Amino acid sequence: MVKFRLKKLLQRYRMIDFKKFEKYSKPGPRYTSYPTAPEFNTNFTEVDLINRYKNQSSDRALSLYIHIPFCRSACYFCGCNVIFTSKEDKKTKYIEYLKKELAILATHLNTKRMVTQMHFGGGTPTFLSPEQLDDVITTIKQIFPNFDNDAEISCEVDPRYFTAEHMEVLKKGGANRLSFGVQDIDPKVQETIHRIQPFETTKNVVKIARDAGINSINIDLIYGLPYQTKETFRKTIEQIITLNPDRLAVFNYAHVPWMMKTQRKFDETTFAPPATKLEILKDTIKFFTLNGYNMVGMDHFAKPDDELFMAIKKGELHRNFQGYTTKGGADLIGIGLTSIGDGVDYYVQNFKDLETYELALDNGHLPVFKGYSLSDDDILRQYVIMELMSNFALDIKKVEDKFGINFREYFTDALEMLKEFEDADLIKVNDSKIEVSSTGEMLIRNISMPFDAYLHKIPEDKRRFSKTI
Repeated sequence: MVKFRLKKLLQRYRMIDFKKFEKYSKPGPRYTSYPTAPEFNTNFTEVDLINRYKNQSSDRALSLYIHIPFCRSACYFCGCNVIFTSKEDKKTKYIEYLKKELAILATHLNTKRMVTQMHFGGGTPTFLSPEQLDDVITTIKQIFPNFDNDAEISCEVDPRYFTAEHMEVLKKGGANRLSFGVQDIDPKVQETIHRIQPFETTKNVVKIARDAGINSINIDLIYGLPYQTKETFRKTIEQIITLNPDRLAVFNYAHVPWMMKTQRKFDETTFAPPATKLEILKDTIKFFTLNGYNMVGMDHFAKPDDELFMAIKKGELHRNFQGYTTKGGADLIGIGLTSIGDGVDYYVQNFKDLETYELALDNGHLPVFKGYSLSDDDILRQYVIMELMSNFALDIKKVEDKFGINFREYFTDALEMLKEFEDADLIKVNDSKIEVSSTGEMLIRNISMPFDAYLHKIPEDKRRFSKTI
């Protein structure tokens, strides 16, 4: 039965005319949140956040995100909030301010609540020395003493700055998942994106992690980078699979040069056209499927026994600022420069520049920059969009029961916009369900966009998002 389904899937991909889908290459959100980050504003203040913390149920779990913003040098493709430095004093000072933030946070938030997830992102978290990383983890666990026995504790790793000593510290801190940034192995691509990382470097650090007993290793790749072709990217994935990762994240490069100055260094004529990018994605899906991985969400792959894949089979996959996760129903606490947190009805983001971040903490305040209070309509649309983005399906009856609405009446405009996707056999819509086809999964951002009430207030030529293809 499995072989039969695989054969049908591969036959379907071979029959796709990707050229006709080029028209869907338009600016659109990745929906790591709804409403999306451009809607965040300074009307949401520290007072609003403190009030939310006071009213949160002690039964709701916590998910912690700790941002370490430092990198030694710029990777030109990167869209993250990063500080480039090699100065030791900057890292030392930042750790002291992280501790200040944690201390202030503990006066407003019930930090005795159960922690089900902790993630270190950046920047390059392992750009901290092992001793500094140990100091940060120790402090966090003093403030948040109750970690669930099966809590997911993960860290983003740049293989160029990772040692056995880092691994020892992370293991001691309970880490059970590591994500290694690779992006591409082709020398020409690496030179252009300013990230020289020989395959042997990645291979060595994966071995360090395996030897330490890490049984969940993710590798990040990006398609759509300058000078990539179907042939060069195929060589990259063929090499990567020899490392036997448990998961892979294969992201579509987000070209946002109006936000990220380093991306302006790229010659845009070296980018593959949308149809070729879809072909690369198709080939990638086929390759990993044939080699025992299943597609999860719009850009992840996992082995069949991985909890990510098991979650999508149950319709229980979730999406947040860290991507896809099985840990839903937790309040996300963002710690550190530019970190984002969320709760049932709000989003909040810390200051993006060090000076303002430090000044707020010096004055005894949480470093709240901006945020958003969700309306009932926001919460409804958030649920619909995240279900589609995560599970490629929407149970209409469940939505109606959960929110007390008539789905077809409430979303008349959205359903009308979805008709073109129905006509293209990308989705099926009936009275009880919306189901996305295997081809439609590659265009899930486009399929989710009709439910975005904010997006449709912005003319298409004014939308400041990366393209969906």
